[in-house]
Amino acid sequence: MTGWRIRDFHSDDLDGILRLWEEMTAAKTEPVYGLSEVLASCQKDDAVIALHGDEVVGAAVGRAAHAQGWVVFLATAQRFQGRGIGTALLAALEKKMSRHGLTKLSALMPESATRVDAFVKRGFEVKQHLRYFERHIPVQREELRSLSELGGRILPRDLWEGVGGMRTEKELLERRLVLPLAKPDMAEQYGVVPPKAVVLFGPPGTGKTTFAKAIASRLEWPFVEVFPSRLAADPKGLAGALRETFLKISELEHAVVFIDEVEEIAAQRGGEPPSPLQGVTNELLKIIPAFREQPGRLLVCATNFIRALDSAFLRHGRFDYVIPIGLPDVAARQAIWERYIPEGMKITVDPSALVAASDGFSPADIEYAARRASQQALERALFEGADESTPGGPGTEDYLAAIRSTRTTVSAQVASEFLEDIERLARL
Repeated sequence: MTGWRIRDFHSDDLDGILRLWEEMTAAKTEPVYGLSEVLASCQKDDAVIALHGDEVVGAAVGRAAHAQGWVVFLATAQRFQGRGIGTALLAALEKKMSRHGLTKLSALMPESATRVDAFVKRGFEVKQHLRYFERHIPVQREELRSLSELGGRILPRDLWEGVGGMRTEKELLERRLVLPLAKPDMAEQYGVVPPKAVVLFGPPGTGKTTFAKAIASRLEWPFVEVFPSRLAADPKGLAGALRETFLKISELEHAVVFIDEVEEIAAQRGGEPPSPLQGVTNELLKIIPAFREQPGRLLVCATNFIRALDSAFLRHGRFDYVIPIGLPDVAARQAIWERYIPEGMKITVDPSALVAASDGFSPADIEYAARRASQQALERALFEGADESTPGGPGTEDYLAAIRSTRTTVSAQVASEFLEDIERLARL
């Protein structure tokens, strides 16, 4: 008499599965599949349990994937181990899964697992020289609808690496924002509270939007850009539409929320009569504290005119950091130029000459000069009778001529005011 019996899983067995899971984790044998996956497979896939009286003392859960089956969970209560329950559970699970027409049944075990005799007795072979790779998908299927309604998206994973140069800014953003958000448990261990909101400020065209997107890419969080100009057309009004947008964002598990040119909705309040936008500023000031209470969120606001922002907007408790983003340094300018020089011309073009000549240029200025040089080189080639079979492209002189004819976005006065703003308002 075994004292135990095996039957199919019933929905009221979930508590028993949970107790087995907790017993395994307490013994420091963390299963490969997460608890939510195991519980979902119990109800959607195939599962059998071992009972001693009315107590669940063992369970085996399987999932079919085409012609291959996977053992998602196998556990036996500690005081019932060594009685053959595991082997019997595997046999019952294999029988139950036979309806799928499986050609192979496989299992992944944590390296710390010591009791593998049930698999061996059931005829499983230990495969040597295998490695297990795992990647967590950043956005779950049920979130995609909310993300789509917000106009959000998942950005490519390489944007952070693609930001060339700007080493000081990148290192600062990495240390202050990315690492505490990417490793929240370690941050908590050290008493660090991950940031919830940050302001990026600097002259126009210096790459604030690029950095916001790069942060989302680095974290692999959805990127949601809020456009006040679009919300203004909403029948509920700008303030109401702003409030509803942030309510929808709260449905996402993670999000980097970006508001560019935030001074449009957070300008200094005052004047008689009050400006209609003061109500919008008031609403935004109410939204930010509620936003900060939600985990897995980062609000990034960008402004070209930080002096125009309402003083209450920037105070401690709303924004963790106020970070300056200035003109690209030498390494950044080189990386930007190399992005726009055609592949076939990189051997002949001298990028160092372009970098030196474009000192004081913003990324937008460099893009404009590069495209202007390409356009002028194309027009010249067509005027001279060249066709697709004729090799060619813009040369160093074409780029230098375009640089000379480009009016920089950031004037000397704006650059000087930016340095003053860093001294007065930056919070690093």
